[in-house]
Amino acid sequence: MNVEKLFKKLLEFKSITPNDDGAMEFIKQYLHNFEAIEINKNGVKNLFLYKKFGEGEHLCFAGHIDVVPAGDGWDTDPFKPTIQDNKIFARGTQDMKSGVAAFLFAVKHTQNFNGTLSVLITSDEEGEAKYGTLEVLKYLQNEGFLPNYSIVAEPTCENEFGDAIKIGRRGSINGIIKLYGKQGHAAYPEKSINPIHQIAPILPKIAGLDLDKGDEYFSPSKLVITDIRSGMEVTNVTPGMLKMMFNVRNNTHTDKEKITKLIKDNFVNLKYTLELSQSAKPFITNPDSKVVRLIQKAIKNNTNISPKLSTAGGTSDARYLAEYGVKTIEFGVLNDSIHAPNEYTKLEYVENLADIFSEVIKKF
Repeated sequence: MNVEKLFKKLLEFKSITPNDDGAMEFIKQYLHNFEAIEINKNGVKNLFLYKKFGEGEHLCFAGHIDVVPAGDGWDTDPFKPTIQDNKIFARGTQDMKSGVAAFLFAVKHTQNFNGTLSVLITSDEEGEAKYGTLEVLKYLQNEGFLPNYSIVAEPTCENEFGDAIKIGRRGSINGIIKLYGKQGHAAYPEKSINPIHQIAPILPKIAGLDLDKGDEYFSPSKLVITDIRSGMEVTNVTPGMLKMMFNVRNNTHTDKEKITKLIKDNFVNLKYTLELSQSAKPFITNPDSKVVRLIQKAIKNNTNISPKLSTAGGTSDARYLAEYGVKTIEFGVLNDSIHAPNEYTKLEYVENLADIFSEVIKKF
């Protein structure tokens, strides 16, 4: 089975989160000479396959088999891969069955490796991701078997295949402020405390504020207000409370404590509550680390392109691997139609991706 046939097979599984539709069993059989660990929880399936070739370091390829629902607007059946002009259309072509197919093919055809080679696949990345990759990492930590390095095969390229790898990701902090006043009649403002009036002079000081200067890999962490609501949708009652929601895609220079201080400094003498939750933590992998150098060289050898080192975009399971101390990077096909109708990638990208992963393994 060449990489194209493998890719098509994976695309045929209707693996909408968290259902794997039999994909995990197929993958387990595909890598039948690897040891298998299955960790299933709350309807989520996780598969960890590994093979110890030697006494060297542990390299793990990670990804997800689940996809978002197809939705409307498709010109072809989203779960019957269709090839037109060397483009293959189906849900998950970019995000991220192309990456899974490429690393499974590369790993299967490895004959010699000075260390342990593994793959980690979950059916719960597009959902809440509570019982996916995290559960496997908890298990591996308890067993003293965490990888040294990981390559997550998410789609990372921006304009042409090979132009970008991710060596980190921003985190995400969500905030809710409730500002309390005193409800009253609009005709008697002196008898009420209007939280809308209280927050009005504060907004220019915090809305869209850069919380740091960023650095060569990260853009500044910006406070983005996403919702403000108050009142009862009438004109003659001043509200007693205002609720404001915001998000900060934070780099490694900003954390919850910094945001708490910002709010405290600007809401002096006001009655308010602040809730902060971090759904993802930022991370950065040293650009001089072994995994970054090897993937850069392999991309250059196969595409004649020198990829930029990026931290742009949202979140992925790479954040969990990094949190457990695994030196993690991401590299995959072009990212320009993920989650959209008529999602597609080029077959040559998937073949090149498999070649790049094979070279990394060989040179590791």
